Amino acid sequence: MRKFDLLILTALVFVATGCRLKPAAPVAERWGDAVMVKASAGSSLRYIAEGHKVEVIIAESELQKSWESAVAFCGTIQCEVVSSSITTRVGDSIPSGVISLRVAPDDLKKLFTFIEKLGSIAQHTTERQDKTTVVVDAEAKIKNLTSFRDNLRAMLGKPSAKVADLVEIQKQLTDTQSQLDSETAQRKILANETEKIAVEISFRVERNRANGGGLSQIWNALRESGSILADSTASLIMTIVAVIPWLILIVPAAWLVAKAWRILKLRRNRTVSPPSSTTSL
Repeated sequence: MRKFDLLILTALVFVATGCRLKPAAPVAERWGDAVMVKASAGSSLRYIAEGHKVEVIIAESELQKSWESAVAFCGTIQCEVVSSSITTRVGDSIPSGVISLRVAPDDLKKLFTFIEKLGSIAQHTTERQDKTTVVVDAEAKIKNLTSFRDNLRAMLGKPSAKVADLVEIQKQLTDTQSQLDSETAQRKILANETEKIAVEISFRVERNRANGGGLSQIWNALRESGSILADSTASLIMTIVAVIPWLILIVPAAWLVAKAWRILKLRRNRTVSPPSSTTSL
């Protein structure tokens, strides 16, 4: 039994030594333990991107104040201002304001309660988009790229690696790190879309009905009549310009027809009139 055990131990040592003395495989084959495998999306967690568009009707005198108060209120809750703009009245242009926010789901109700106090809600639109597949793919890519990068770094630390292999590994490591940074940035964007709710607030100024009648209606009628007159004049000019080339043919043809008609009429009169008779005394 001792000899048998010794024989088995010798065989195991020989096999282990033989594996170590095995010729080095090409670099592509030695990267087999770092090949990326696509993960399956078996998670039941859903990632939903939710957005709201709210249109608020407000008095023109309250536009600036309400717009500023909405931006300030965002700073008191879990909210961030993505963009904001406001336009004042210039000539006949109507003033307006727009604010784009991203708010945490827990503070969404607080934001809507505050918006309702600013004015009348004319329209409220809600949109939801399922981004679970995109998020799961991004997380799988990040996981695989991270493992692949770590394996490449471990290969660089092996003392038995050749210079040519080290150069190739370093190049692949640089490309992998670049892809990993890109996927990580994309995942942060998706997290911002799915973990916070997008809200767009549009302020629309209500029209002053007191100025809607009387002289304003007369002025609007005169302005519209002037526009109609200009359109009619333009149409007439275009018609005349379109007819002018045809006058070169129509006028000579009409003159020839009239002349032929006079000649024909003259001949007919000569044929119909009776010959004059003379009486001798």
